[in-house]
Amino acid sequence: MNNAVGILLTSAGRRVALLEAFRSAARELKLDLKVYACDLAPTLSAACERSDGAFDVPRSDDPYYIDALLKIVEKTGVGLVIPTIDPELMPLAEAAQRFADIGAQVHVSDPETISIVRDKARTAEVLAAAGLRVPRTVSLDALRKDPDRLKWPVFIKPSGGSASRGLAVIERPDDLPQTDYEPMIAQDCLQGPEYTINMFVDRHGVLRTVIPHVRLSVRAGEVEKGRTERRADLRATAEGIHQALPGLRGAACFQVIDDATHGPCVIEINARFGGGYPLADAAGAPFARWLLEEATGRTSSAHDDWKDGVEMLRYDAAVFKGLS
Repeated sequence: MNNAVGILLTSAGRRVALLEAFRSAARELKLDLKVYACDLAPTLSAACERSDGAFDVPRSDDPYYIDALLKIVEKTGVGLVIPTIDPELMPLAEAAQRFADIGAQVHVSDPETISIVRDKARTAEVLAAAGLRVPRTVSLDALRKDPDRLKWPVFIKPSGGSASRGLAVIERPDDLPQTDYEPMIAQDCLQGPEYTINMFVDRHGVLRTVIPHVRLSVRAGEVEKGRTERRADLRATAEGIHQALPGLRGAACFQVIDDATHGPCVIEINARFGGGYPLADAAGAPFARWLLEEATGRTSSAHDDWKDGVEMLRYDAAVFKGLS
């Protein structure tokens, strides 16, 4: 059993809370943990500043991105790579064996799963076929040709978007944008409380925990205030997603809008740590610990015995440099 381990947070940015969750888990496991981080501009990244070593890398769509990460892994002896943003999931999923060949596990689902969750039109299609509630979904081009495909107003967004980019409510057909700079979809405009459901699937493909929280307040697409809620229907939805996506692994989350007419509808899936993960961790679902256990050959302590009614009230903090 290995007591020393290194992890690499990619696209580290502001993810100090995630970094500290791994450090806290390592202390509990009595692990000698080194946390490395990389970013486009590591000198301007709070998480990179808090890491044990920071590296600059190209964008995740750069053909040399994976090679840059492999060099970091070889230099540091990292055993676990943790991606944090959607665009890097497919490059890492496709390169997972290259990392395994040098002794590093990548926390990522298989390429087929990533191809589904990175395409919101395909996500809706796959989940609907599995009997799960999703908003009616059509391409923007199809809606222009037949505005009666959906009830107005409609909700539009990029099919491959993330971080709340490009979202809009369109009131009338005449207001639809006439030019698409990327594939766009239109959906039913749902109304109701929004939930994030964090879920953890172990290395063997077993769904170990489902922990929903209601999004009381959101800023820049990320939950700012939230409260855990144990709901059997959302647990059942997570089980349906697990069955529909058998290649899903590790930490993931999905968003649901609990619409009064349609019921709880899944609007997107993120096959990675979500921005609201610290709430799940604080409520007793330490995904970071469970990943470290897997990476170091320990028996998994993953469970579903988390605390209901835990609230998170986020605030801004700062990392200061140049004081010494």
